[in-house]
Amino acid sequence: MRIIQYSHEVQARWDAFVQQQDEGTFFHTTAWKRVIERTFGFKAQYLAAEQDGQLVGVLPLFMVANPLMGKTLISTPFATYGGVCTANPEARALLLQTATEMANAEHVDYLELRTHEASNAPAFHTKSLYVDFYCPIDPDPERQMKLLPKDTRYMIRKGQKAGLRATKGDHQLDAFYEVYAHSVRHLGTPVFSKKLFKNLMKEMGNQAEIVIVWNGQTAVAGAMCLHFKGWVMPYYAGSTLEGRKCAANNFMFWHIIEDGAKQDTKFFDFGRSKLGTGAHDFKSKWNMLERPLPYQYYLVERKEMPNFSPNNPRFHRAIEMWKHMPFPLTKLLGPALVKLFP
Repeated sequence: MRIIQYSHEVQARWDAFVQQQDEGTFFHTTAWKRVIERTFGFKAQYLAAEQDGQLVGVLPLFMVANPLMGKTLISTPFATYGGVCTANPEARALLLQTATEMANAEHVDYLELRTHEASNAPAFHTKSLYVDFYCPIDPDPERQMKLLPKDTRYMIRKGQKAGLRATKGDHQLDAFYEVYAHSVRHLGTPVFSKKLFKNLMKEMGNQAEIVIVWNGQTAVAGAMCLHFKGWVMPYYAGSTLEGRKCAANNFMFWHIIEDGAKQDTKFFDFGRSKLGTGAHDFKSKWNMLERPLPYQYYLVERKEMPNFSPNNPRFHRAIEMWKHMPFPLTKLLGPALVKLFP
């Protein structure tokens, strides 16, 4: 077994391997690599384990450096999932060893792995800040609806009674971006550039799907859903203040689940949320499976695990200021600022 650096010649084998592995996610694919490179300019340092001419493990890594975070290796930036994806424990151990050697050689502050499964290696520290939510999609929406708590069913019907309607299509990118930018501003979070979503649609084709919820002629909620290996994930989603009044988010997520049943999609991935937040509380009310995300850190120059969570008190003032900043200014400044928090 040996470790090889990613090259264009490995691309087809890499993506085929990710498709075959249970722990392989869209964020392990080379499509995500190209999206991150073209949108943010981060340098990829992808590693693969090869044995007898076959790939037996992959580890997507990016070198990220900025004044706030310092110099870091991350698997992978702006992603819920990452870390090692392997077919056997030997490949996992060798990839982790190579990654830590790279981190030491590059004198990074730390190596971060956004993994589903925590390594038992004593050199790694684990942070249990996030969980994700998911559920199987029943082919019969009526059976699926009965699995939801009473309060959640009430909110979905509230949106239905308000006359909300959902539409799909790439032509809705501008409408989605306006809704999404409003939503993250209300949270005190910088917005991504529209370039990110254009790059995702270019790489994924019809596997990146935009859903817009309308109240009359006004877009009140929107999501960009990523489809991969029988899963649908509304990875970027939000609503306006008007949308919150008519339960547009509940209506939208139910529409995505219901539409997934029609497309024979097997699972709904509600994405990650920080423990103790409003997002975590909202997702907890959908009666879904909750799974810890044990992100791991290998510290090199840094002596403690980083804490760039919005719950960190040092960011509270900046978050409140951002919420009250003029909306056009947040769209102008957001893409440069969000790059500091990959």
